[in-house]
Amino acid sequence: MIGINDKGFPSLTTLSHNNYIGRFAPSPTGPLHTGSLFTAVASYLDARHHQGKWLLRIDDLDTPRNKGDSVAATLKTLEAFGLYWDSSVYYQSQHLDDYATFLVTLAQSQLTYRCICSRKLLANLPSNESSNTQYSIYPSICRHKSISPDAPHAIRIKTSDCTLSFNDKLQGTISHNLAKQYGDFILKRKDGIIAYQFAVVVDDYLQGINYVVRGCDLLAETPKQIYLQQLLGFPTPAYMHAPVIVDQHGYKLSKQTLATAVDTQSPNITLFGLLVLLKQNPPDSLFGGSVSELLGWAIIHWRTDELALCSTISM
Repeated sequence: MIGINDKGFPSLTTLSHNNYIGRFAPSPTGPLHTGSLFTAVASYLDARHHQGKWLLRIDDLDTPRNKGDSVAATLKTLEAFGLYWDSSVYYQSQHLDDYATFLVTLAQSQLTYRCICSRKLLANLPSNESSNTQYSIYPSICRHKSISPDAPHAIRIKTSDCTLSFNDKLQGTISHNLAKQYGDFILKRKDGIIAYQFAVVVDDYLQGINYVVRGCDLLAETPKQIYLQQLLGFPTPAYMHAPVIVDQHGYKLSKQTLATAVDTQSPNITLFGLLVLLKQNPPDSLFGGSVSELLGWAIIHWRTDELALCSTISM
């Protein structure tokens, strides 16, 4: 049921954020690879160790990149490794109206604006030509322009010149100044697709997520999401950014780097190896044990102190 929170925005009045609710949110752009499964196991173990729920979300908004058989393959892989989720699977594509609702309310509070800037224009700006950072700072070109809603445009959020800090369970205190480090970032792309930063905030809220365990590659995105949560009056989850697996060249395993799909023929052997990578130090007697035995042991003995010393883990 949607009501109104103290910020004047729509809010879910039936959700409780008192108990641990975690999630795993893969994109259906290909089969799960070892890096994705590594994160899934970490989030699953953290949730189960805290007697919490573990939800599954399919991040299927970026439709040009989706592959039709990926969802079924992902579910099959998770089941092969004993990673059973609670409740029904949440699909982003079924919540377009929710994103639209929160976009409208942000606009009504004059917190967003239309932007017609192209990637080519931004790439050629003098301030970005010599940038060696992963992120370019948007210089607010369209912030004070009057742009027709009929013109192809993106939607940007207005950022403020202030430092936002949060404490990550593994990575410690993280502080970012959004205006100085990123500028006004995009909530809805020019092609009409909801941007990850905005979708994940709404999704986590709608699902009642209060513990987020994911890869360190998303650590820099978290302040943006907390900023949106604050604007919308949403509760902020606890965050734990686990190390990412890299190959022999130091590149993160991903679909973009053509990481191979997880082999489900011997899930117990693969799972044992993942527990080793997760610094859980399973006893040798468990090697060759069943998936349920391995998960049962890992849930009881789950610890993150050694994991906190890593930002990446080599295969």
